[in-house]
Amino acid sequence: MSDHEVETFESADAGASLTYPQQAGTVRKNGFLVISGHPCKVVDVSTSKTGKHGHAKCNFTAIDIFTGKKYEEMTPSSHNVDVPNISRKEYTVLDVTDEGVVSLMDESGNTRDDLFLPKGTEEADKLAITIEELASQGKEFMVTVVKAMNQEMINSVKVVNEKAA
Repeated sequence: MSDHEVETFESADAGASLTYPQQAGTVRKNGFLVISGHPCKVVDVSTSKTGKHGHAKCNFTAIDIFTGKKYEEMTPSSHNVDVPNISRKEYTVLDVTDEGVVSLMDESGNTRDDLFLPKGTEEADKLAITIEELASQGKEFMVTVVKAMNQEMINSVKVVNEKAA
């Protein structure tokens, strides 16, 4: 019995997959889809009629949820496509450094300093400016962090309550 090796596991996640399969014909507008390895929000779906080879095709137009880049994909409606597992979590903002690192605290009191101000798209840049302004004014506010396929980004901001000045 002592000559057996004991397995050790380095990962501590719940074993959840980054994506799950879904039939292409059931993906709708405002749904999510993985195109070329990027988690995307579907902005348009059109379905062509059954052709010579027997499959109706779905034409997807989608926007990357992190970069805002537009992607298109055509898939037979009966085939499976990958849909990203997306989670959203709210954090209270503690501080924003000059380098753009955002210090966050969840409702359990755990802190994290591993996220940067959002950037890359016009919308993300506006959000970053809003976060910096609120932090410099000393207001209490929260951000929503979206996580998909091992990427995280601050997605939205809301002021908790206005402090009496």
